[in-house]
Parts: sequence; C-alpha cells; structure tokens
Amino acid sequence: MNRTPSKTRAALWMSGWLALMLIVAVAGREATREVNVFQLMAVRGVLGFVMLYPLIHINGGLAIVKTARVHVHIARNLIHFCAQLGWFYALTLIPIGQVVAIEFTMPIWTAILAASFLGERMTSWKVVAIVLGVIGVIVIVRPATGAINPGQLIALAAAVGFGISVAVVKSLTRTEQTLTIMFWMLVVQSLASIGPALYVWTWPSLSTWGWLAVIAFCGTFSHYCMARALLHADATVVIPMDFVRVPLTAIAGWLIYAERLDAYTVLGAAMILAGNLLNLKPGATRPARAR
Repeated sequence: MNRTPSKTRAALWMSGWLALMLIVAVAGREATREVNVFQLMAVRGVLGFVMLYPLIHINGGLAIVKTARVHVHIARNLIHFCAQLGWFYALTLIPIGQVVAIEFTMPIWTAILAASFLGERMTSWKVVAIVLGVIGVIVIVRPATGAINPGQLIALAAAVGFGISVAVVKSLTRTEQTLTIMFWMLVVQSLASIGPALYVWTWPSLSTWGWLAVIAFCGTFSHYCMARALLHADATVVIPMDFVRVPLTAIAGWLIYAERLDAYTVLGAAMILAGNLLNLKPGATRPARAR
C-alpha cells in the first residue's frame, strides 16, 4: 500500500474531512430535533454502508475487507461509537460551537497515545502547533466560571474517545486498506445501534430523512478522508490540522444561526491557523523505517 510521507497530501485530505465534518455538525443539530441519537447512528451506519459499497465493489469486493485484526477493529469502533453518541447528544444540550471547541482537547489525547504507543516523535513544532490550537480554542470559547453543564462533560468524554479512536486508526493504517477500516466501522456501529434504535424508533419526516442522508454521506466519507490523511503523515501532524474546524464552525454559526462573530473569534482563528502552518513546517530528514 502507498504510504508516501507528504504533509501536503495529508493537508489536502484533511480539508475534505473539515468540510464534511462541518456539514455533519449542522445536519446533526437539525436531525436531533426530531430523532433519538441511537436512531440517528443506526440510520447513519446502514445508509453509510450502502453508499460505501460501490467503492468496495470496484476495488475487489468483500475480499478487500478481510483482516487479521478484527478484534482491533471491533474495539476501536465500539469506543468511537460511544464517543459519537456522546458528541451528537451533547449537540442537544450545549451550543454547537462549544461542542466542537471541547472536542478539540482530542489532539492532546491523540498526541500522547501516538507518542507513547505508536513510536511517533513529539517534535517542538508539533508541541507548538497543539499549544497554539488549544489557546486559540480557549480564546474563541472564553469559558465562563460557574456550574459545569452535563453537556460539557459528555463532550469532553467524547473527545477522549475520539482521541483513542484516531490513535488506533493510525495503527490500523500500517496494515489495513482504508476501505477495510471504513467497512468495519460501519458494520460494528450499525450492529451496536440497531437494537436501541428499534426500541426508540419514531418515523422521521421527509426533511429529517434528508438530514440523516447528509449525515450518512458526510460522516462516512469524512472518515475516509481522515484515514487517507493518516497514510501520509503522523497522527501528531494530521490531528492539529483539525483545529481549523473551530473557526469554521464559528463562521457557520454566524451565517446559519446568526451567532455573533466577534474579535475574539477572529483572534482565536488566527492562532489556530498559525499553529497549523507551523505544524506543516518540514522537519529534519530521517532514515526510512521498515514497516
């Protein structure tokens, strides 16, 4: 499998992830006005598999999804499933911008896990990128003192889960095809959600079906983009690029929900972008490692 190191290619794939995840956040907010999060996850999984199958078919069919690491896929996707449930549920409890901002503690967990268990180097540029990104998020959100909303704790737990999931995906990309990772994600998450979804099922309106289809498409292929990005760069390089989603979400909130876009948001966005530019700075050439 082609794993040519390229921060430029990783950044291009991450731009696809950013665009699709931004759409998922808006669509998720709209869909959860009417349907339960278990129902949302079940429909997302089933529709996502239908959308992904043509890509599997033209790349060799189900033979491509055979794996010797099925236990790793199951564990990773159960963790990701719980994190995704928490993320969508948090959207119903706290503002969309706050959910996304809290989610951006994820690179901290991913970086620690990748450095500890995957042998990735935590260079000074990566540390600066993460620190600038976190400070930028804090500047945008400006967390107020007082009682903590349960939605904030759920969003934080989801962020930890996402961090674990991304670190495991990076490990899987060393032996697995991108489509194999996607296939097992949809299978495991569909099976995990189908029972609870049937228990709470209410038939969605036509407009909500539209939002669910958007979530299925964008949610499925956003992970395809993420997995492709991780083929070309370390997780500690790829994940800080996702900080750009915070200012993008703030802009979407301004355009769609008339949320105020102030100077703090602009300053925070500038810090996040600066961190990502530093993160893309070429490092010293290292001898190739056998994989």
